[in-house]
Order: sequence, then C-alpha cells, then structure tokens
Amino acid sequence: MAETVTVVDPKSEALEKACVSALEKFEKLDLEKHAVIREKLTWVIGSYNYDKNPEGLVEFGQVALEELEAFKKQKPRQVAKKLIDDLKKSLAKF
Repeated sequence: MAETVTVVDPKSEALEKACVSALEKFEKLDLEKHAVIREKLTWVIGSYNYDKNPEGLVEFGQVALEELEAFKKQKPRQVAKKLIDDLKKSLAKF
C-alpha cells in the first residue's frame, strides 16, 4: 500500500505556531470576553493539524491579532510585542 505524504508549507507552520502562542496568551489572560476567540483558535488549530488547510488560521489569526493589539493598548505590559509581530509577519505571507 502506498502512503500518502502531506507536504507541509513553512509559512502555514509559522502561522500555526503564532496562533498557538496567541491562544496560550488568551488562556493566560483568562478573560470572559476572549472566550469565543479561544474556542475558535482551538478549533482552527486542531483543524489545521488534521487537514493542513490554513484558511481558518488566517481568518482567526487576524481576529486574534486585532484583539491582542486592542488589549495591548489598554494594558501594554501584558502582551509581548514579539507575539504581535510574529502574528503580523506570518499573516502577511497570506
């Protein structure tokens, strides 16, 4: 039987890593207003790991970026600049 080999796109992997970091930050902040984005990120990361289609990562990575930037304006020390930069850089490739 022939095995199916999935070719992994490095830009998709970078976006997945940035989305995982964003999810970890939202979980650490543990604010009720971020509950929906946490659920969506969890779902699209799992979906990406299953089918390697980055469409959901792009959509909700952008939402996560907007939420994190807004939160950083209110509380600058709670969101790392690197996290936002990583999300921006990986989203710019799509």
